[in-house]
Amino acid sequence: MAQHQKKISRIGIYTSGGDAPGMNAAIRAVVRVAHSMNIEVMGISQGYIGLIENRVAPLNIRDVANIIQRGGTILKTGRSTDFHKPEVRARSIETLKTHNIDGLICVGGDGSFRGAHALWNEHKIPIVGIPGTIDNDIFGSDLTIGFDTAVNTALDAIDKIRDTADSHDRVFIVEVMGRNSGFIACHVGLAGGAEEIFVPDGNTNIEKSIDRIKDSIKKGKRSSILITAEGQKPGRAYDLADAIRKKSGIDPKICILGHIQRGGSPTSVDRVLASRMGAAAIDNLSKGFCDILIGSDGPNLLQVPFELATTKEKRSPLEYVQLSQILAI
Repeated sequence: MAQHQKKISRIGIYTSGGDAPGMNAAIRAVVRVAHSMNIEVMGISQGYIGLIENRVAPLNIRDVANIIQRGGTILKTGRSTDFHKPEVRARSIETLKTHNIDGLICVGGDGSFRGAHALWNEHKIPIVGIPGTIDNDIFGSDLTIGFDTAVNTALDAIDKIRDTADSHDRVFIVEVMGRNSGFIACHVGLAGGAEEIFVPDGNTNIEKSIDRIKDSIKKGKRSSILITAEGQKPGRAYDLADAIRKKSGIDPKICILGHIQRGGSPTSVDRVLASRMGAAAIDNLSKGFCDILIGSDGPNLLQVPFELATTKEKRSPLEYVQLSQILAI
């Protein structure tokens, strides 16, 4: 964890990477806590793109009214491959100088934090991160903003799919988001009573899964829900369905939930988490702490160095997979 000696009188805030429900609640908290401390806030539009292209405007208390319940992000978001280049990062510093910005707050995921870490290392810009990603894959934090909402959105869909699966005695494969993280899959699989859960870092065997499905059919179970995380690319469910057809003759139906999981009004869990993390971020920045993100450890908030969060892997809770198999008998 690093420390800075700057007096913070004006900060910039941006949201980067994939949007997540609760990002607006975090923006609201940062703006209002900052103003209570006589710190001005500048909103940077479209993440690192806005830093590069000078898309900056003041954010006042009334600018964040009635956004706590809104999904998405009022600051917009984006990804910039150009920001991987040191010369581009150096150019973004001119934007900060133009607006007399003393420090930054970054709301995003691991890719966003790698960019933030580079800004501190190369230019000593004080910066604090707030983990906002539905994937819940940030090392050092139990929860990330947007994860609870995404799980509940997916769970609502899975409950509806189970109704039709039961009506037709069918096997359904439901694909959820999460990139290389299996957190959404593990949580909705266990909460939704799934028979099998497939995650990128798991060891679920297709042959054994087929055996369990056939065994459950013999015991009178006529429908099954299989949950798979998308992995590197959406559409993993189709590959899984083809493998099951070839090996068993069972014809699974496929439902890919996709970006519906990113949208919608954030749950109370995400609103409270985002509000607390936003307040903690501006508090830490004003007290001289930087090159960190605000993580959660149960009910407690903690400082997690960017170096740790961007180099360590947060493993999926594979014990949920095993428990789901036991409970789905």
